[in-house]
Amino acid sequence: MNAPAQNSAFIDIPEHWDRRGLPAWSYHSDELLKLEITEIFHRHWQIAGHISDLAENGDYFTLDIANERALIVRGQDGIVRAFNNLCRHRGARVVADEKGHCKNAIVCPFHGWVYNLDGSLRGPARPKSFGDFDKQAFGLKPIDIEIWHGFIFIRFQSGAQGSVAETFAPFDDELTAYRTDELVPTAGFYTATSPVNWKSVKDVDNEGYHVAMAHPGLQDLYGAGYRDRFHGNGLSSSMGPYNPHAGRRWSVKKYVSIAPDQSWLPPEKQKLWGYYGLFPNAVLAVTPELVQFYQEFPVSISSTLQRGAIYRRPVESRQQRLARYLALRIDRETSNEDRQLTIWSNESMKSAAFEGFHLSDLEYGVRNYHDQLRKVIPVLNLDEAPREGQIADLNASLHSNR
Repeated sequence: MNAPAQNSAFIDIPEHWDRRGLPAWSYHSDELLKLEITEIFHRHWQIAGHISDLAENGDYFTLDIANERALIVRGQDGIVRAFNNLCRHRGARVVADEKGHCKNAIVCPFHGWVYNLDGSLRGPARPKSFGDFDKQAFGLKPIDIEIWHGFIFIRFQSGAQGSVAETFAPFDDELTAYRTDELVPTAGFYTATSPVNWKSVKDVDNEGYHVAMAHPGLQDLYGAGYRDRFHGNGLSSSMGPYNPHAGRRWSVKKYVSIAPDQSWLPPEKQKLWGYYGLFPNAVLAVTPELVQFYQEFPVSISSTLQRGAIYRRPVESRQQRLARYLALRIDRETSNEDRQLTIWSNESMKSAAFEGFHLSDLEYGVRNYHDQLRKVIPVLNLDEAPREGQIADLNASLHSNR
């Protein structure tokens, strides 16, 4: 095996590997997107938020994922549960706001059906009008939920992955060091839209080859120390230790000069930024001052919703607050740069001149991620676009022939 040392910490890069990425047709197919929604976004674990977003009994927040709607609520017993945000009467949202608090019940705003915070139906409005009615059969429909390192994960359909703890086990020890279960929110959830296919966003996330050229702020902070690591099954991580010569850019210079020592962290993490890629569509990003998650959901073949939230340590000094502000300033610049890269990459795939990706060893993370997508949706192995209307059947056939 002849892999670059920086990329061989967890899995080896084959000496001869297929350097092509996914075919261009897969970024612009409406029928494929329907498969991706069902097989990827509904059947795999999705970060919903953090337990600190539900600090009190009765607190809730909501999340929409590709035509499905979730309600996550902390019950009167303190247990965090997840339900379809869908009244069992006529399908209305039982909660309309993104975030809020219920004293002791959830009341549907359409006809006034009342649900307990554990999801059971307390009663419909005018119950006698429903005749012989078994209210035990009409509670809110539960969704799979698991809490891991303080983060709340949900899944609309069971089956594609094991537990969250099993799926993301390669990151368990490293995240334990950050004590993420102690975090508190900063400003709630944020969202933005981008005019690209969701996979184009992940293609940028999954390699650091572009950092030196496209991200002057990160390049200043990291220098040559940035490393991508690959863990199999579409999982990856990237580590950026501070460059001892950092400071050519104002925000980086101020950040490295003012950031206080974080003695509660292991020494190797006290001056390090890290990114953990969680298949299929999320990243946990850590710095000594903060932890954030961000994720992508498809709106259409050429529109993506990006969602995330930022969390901090429960007690901060003035220096820590300022360091967190500067870290986010650097991160915002990076996000804006990445957005433009995804647009350029995505639009090229409509060109007749585009002949596909040709990946560097430093972009093996893209191939690692694409290989996992191919496992989930085998029709992605086809270089030529199947006819629209035949993709789902062909995909099912390829599954059965494995």
